[in-house]
Amino acid sequence: MTLNSESKRSSVIPMAIVAGLFFILGFATWLNGSLMPYLKQILQLTPLQASLILFSFYIAVTFTALPSAWVIRKVGYKTGMAMGMGIMMIAGLLFIPAAKTQIFALFLFAQLVMGTGQTLLQTAVNPYVVRIGPEESAAARVSVMGILNKGAGVIAPLVFTALILDSFKDRVGMELTQAQIDEMANGLVFPYLGMAIFIGVLALLVKKSPLPELENEDEQEQGTKGHTREALSHPNLALGVVALFFYVAVEVIAGDTIGTFALSLGVENYGVMTSYTMICMVIGYSLGILTIPRFISQPKALMISAILGLLLTLGILFGDNESYAIANALLVPFGGAMLPDTLLMIAFLGLANAIVWPAVWPLALSGMGKLTSTGSALLVMGIAGGAFGPLFWGLTSSATSLGQQGGYMVMLPCYLFILFYAVKGYKMRSWK
Repeated sequence: MTLNSESKRSSVIPMAIVAGLFFILGFATWLNGSLMPYLKQILQLTPLQASLILFSFYIAVTFTALPSAWVIRKVGYKTGMAMGMGIMMIAGLLFIPAAKTQIFALFLFAQLVMGTGQTLLQTAVNPYVVRIGPEESAAARVSVMGILNKGAGVIAPLVFTALILDSFKDRVGMELTQAQIDEMANGLVFPYLGMAIFIGVLALLVKKSPLPELENEDEQEQGTKGHTREALSHPNLALGVVALFFYVAVEVIAGDTIGTFALSLGVENYGVMTSYTMICMVIGYSLGILTIPRFISQPKALMISAILGLLLTLGILFGDNESYAIANALLVPFGGAMLPDTLLMIAFLGLANAIVWPAVWPLALSGMGKLTSTGSALLVMGIAGGAFGPLFWGLTSSATSLGQQGGYMVMLPCYLFILFYAVKGYKMRSWK
């Protein structure tokens, strides 16, 4: 897969456009971290029910990733990006009747549609980053996009809090009247309407933009099943899909359940907790840009990330929710908020998670050639881990005496598999 002759001028404009799309993806995705505890409070949801908000968003990937690859082969990458954003616009509009009726199923349907649009956009946009430039520096380029994506994750909860949550933060832990519930639900209408209009305008701009097309030079039309079977015959890709499944599971648990956990601990500004995790991810991506491949290889960075994730998970499970030692040492001297150590260790998982996505993508797509679009779709399917990670977190939270804190034990096997992929899985070129 290469850029066609018209696009050989410069990669600056295409990368700038793609960077903007990564920001939009991040903003829409990481709103979930604030939306989940907010809806939990309004609709009086259990942790398991609240996890369905994330499940419905990420499960869309399972059903739409491979069809997205087929759509992109038919209409092209640029049109695919515009179509993905159009679906995201429709999803934003669906939040309006959901908020007005306060029907949980409508919120879940809106999340499902948003996930569908994001899947199509992800499948179209990721190959640009991998293919524009040398393979050995692909992780650094993905890290640049990751900074924008996770930077949007820092901003989105702050915007959500400023536009919606600040007016109601004094209601944390209260039993709400129906009038108060109606007022909080209606607060979602204009922000989601504004987001829908903004994304719709951007979709039109992308369609009219000078973004060059990616060509499938030798790809044969053997059908989606044939492409999938051939792609999965490459162990580095197949295991990479599993690694990304577990990675997105822990990423979403760290980014989107931290607010719900903070709400259970009585933290008023639970809506901005996702920003802490995203700040750590931005730091991690920045370190990736500075060090990969100049000082450390992609596999070694992946191995270090997995080990750090394991250590932090153990710290969360055995930590004290009444201890503020980390906050005293790191945040208070700089005017930061007092937060329990367990919450801060969840945020620090962002640092452990940051390098995983940019490291796995080029390692998994190495040697795929004409199967890159199908391989990309399969890797995007790994995002389905974001559906099952929080779901198992919710189930485990209800089943253990530690409650939501105990739910974080589901991350241990995830990091163990990522460690396996970093040590051995990416090297495998045959199943024999």
